[in-house]
Amino acid sequence: MKDWKDLIAAVAPTIATALGGPIAGLATRTLSQVLLGHESGSEDDISAAMGQASPDTLLKIKEADQAFQLNMKTLDINLERIAASDRDSARGREVNAHDSTTLRILAALIVGGFLICIWFVLSGYVKGLSDPLTAGMIGTLIGYLSAKADQVVSYYFGSSAGSAQKTQAMSDALNIQVKK
Repeated sequence: MKDWKDLIAAVAPTIATALGGPIAGLATRTLSQVLLGHESGSEDDISAAMGQASPDTLLKIKEADQAFQLNMKTLDINLERIAASDRDSARGREVNAHDSTTLRILAALIVGGFLICIWFVLSGYVKGLSDPLTAGMIGTLIGYLSAKADQVVSYYFGSSAGSAQKTQAMSDALNIQVKK
């Protein structure tokens, strides 16, 4: 399953954040324990298990995320501070490289390509959207470009912890409404 990390990000945002940082091993062991029943699973094992995850399994992952978050607080590990430090080092690399032109051109191409792709689809220039294969291919392309454009925007403008907390609060409120 190619997008297993996206699914983890939606279900278990704290574990997903940890997967991209210096405590990725702890996050991977946590997921392995929930999905495979042992802590020694590889990313391939986790990916395969996520491809077959049931709603009950996703609930267990969400519960593990809450426990993981509590453990991070107990250990005084601030994942947002770690992520901010990572972004800062990436930006520092750009300053030290003295080559901001290449990144800006690449960023403009990605965001521009996404906007042009959306414009073509919405303007009716893309024919054959009633064909499932064509529609699936176009949808995949738009999804990919959207994700890359989001990364570009996050790189240049950042992503705040407040935004993540607001998203989590909205998700929690939605889950409460659905359960009632």
